[in-house]
Amino acid sequence: MSFITEDFLLTGSFAKKLYHDYAENLPIIDYHNHLSPADIASNRKFENLTRLWLEGDHYKWRAMRTLGIEEDYITGLATDEEKFYKWAYTVPYTLRNPLYHWTHLELKRYFGITAILNPQTAEYIYQTVQEKLQADEFRARGLLQKMCVELLCTTDDPIDDLSHHQQIKKEEKTIRVLPAFRPDNVWAFNDPNYPAYLQKLSATTEITINRFADLLEALEKRINYFHTQGCRIADHGLECLPLPARTTSNNTEVLFSRVLRQQPLTEEEKDHLTHSLLTELCKMYHARGWVQQFHLGALRNVNTRLLKRLGPNTGFDSIGDFSQATSLAVFLNHLDKSNQLTKTILYNLNPAQNEVFAAMIGNFNDGSVKGKIQWGAAWWFLDQKDGIERHLQALSNLSLLSCFIGMVTDSRSFLSFPRHEYFRRILCNLIGRDVDNGELPADEKWLGKLVADICYHNAKLFFNFSCNDPGL
Repeated sequence: MSFITEDFLLTGSFAKKLYHDYAENLPIIDYHNHLSPADIASNRKFENLTRLWLEGDHYKWRAMRTLGIEEDYITGLATDEEKFYKWAYTVPYTLRNPLYHWTHLELKRYFGITAILNPQTAEYIYQTVQEKLQADEFRARGLLQKMCVELLCTTDDPIDDLSHHQQIKKEEKTIRVLPAFRPDNVWAFNDPNYPAYLQKLSATTEITINRFADLLEALEKRINYFHTQGCRIADHGLECLPLPARTTSNNTEVLFSRVLRQQPLTEEEKDHLTHSLLTELCKMYHARGWVQQFHLGALRNVNTRLLKRLGPNTGFDSIGDFSQATSLAVFLNHLDKSNQLTKTILYNLNPAQNEVFAAMIGNFNDGSVKGKIQWGAAWWFLDQKDGIERHLQALSNLSLLSCFIGMVTDSRSFLSFPRHEYFRRILCNLIGRDVDNGELPADEKWLGKLVADICYHNAKLFFNFSCNDPGL
């Protein structure tokens, strides 16, 4: 029998009321994930539970490696069924890791399976899901509909043609799927593959990129194209926001000419050129009313031996301890000086810097928009119960929890959407506990509104994904 009961994570009567009456049935706006637009466009039919559940999920892969499972059963040549049985063997050992909660939430919400996954139940669960996957309701779009997903934003490179988004828009009338502009490859100046990437960008835009000004022109052309396809969000993954060089000798055109000649830049020069590029991009976002997101603090590709063998995004990234406060202040202030700081979401990966981020957003909330600068949801290594609670506590202490725009999946998996339920239960329990402790008034209507706003309405208002927008 499943431990995922009706009142899972809800410890008091007021918390239960908040969740069941005000949060449980709200639609989902998932404004940041890494789902495949191709899978949504084709309404992919998944061959089995391994392909649906383990494919690309480096959370699970890390756990399996920690348990001593060989790579053949993770990303290697073992059969899909063998890989699933190794995951079933792993699950009992994930107790107190969020994977244990997520695994059983997902089995129950999508497939109605209440059994605990372990080696004894593995065959039953695998075969039960295999039968269900034959039905259309368990194809990619059906899985999204099961979780009441109203809108989601994928993550798309500037050179993407967005043809899959165009197909989705024509065919899908229940769920809105919009692109998000992710230009990280544009500032990989020292990457050996950078010249080839520039050639693709040049071919896509029909702009020959011989100067830094040409690069900006090409990117603006792509931003305009993304805008016509409904994009209203840009996203950026950085260790920290780049600072301009302290010397005046770092001319952007000179530095970019060196990049074109494949002459490596120093870290200071690379930061200066990235700062210049990112600043201009942010001004373009502001001019179009976009929201910009910054995912900061990941130390990526730490294990070079396994990176070489398996490639990026396979489970070898970590929490970084980069200094954030000064670069955040300088970069945001630089844009704010000319009143070109658009609505912004900042995500941090190091919990030691929670209060830094929670305090920073208040410096640039100027009264023009409710919650103009947001501290984004607990992210990646922090999207578990403790991480979410610590995020909500710091946000409550140093800003206004009531203005928060809620959870995202940040996932490549079509089974990840119960993470919104997970967040909503934790939020309701946190507020309900304060009521039970006499720290908040038992004002059900007001607290219910606050919960509903955080879980859904604030995001809907913040992004203004209007059906009347001709770009949508």
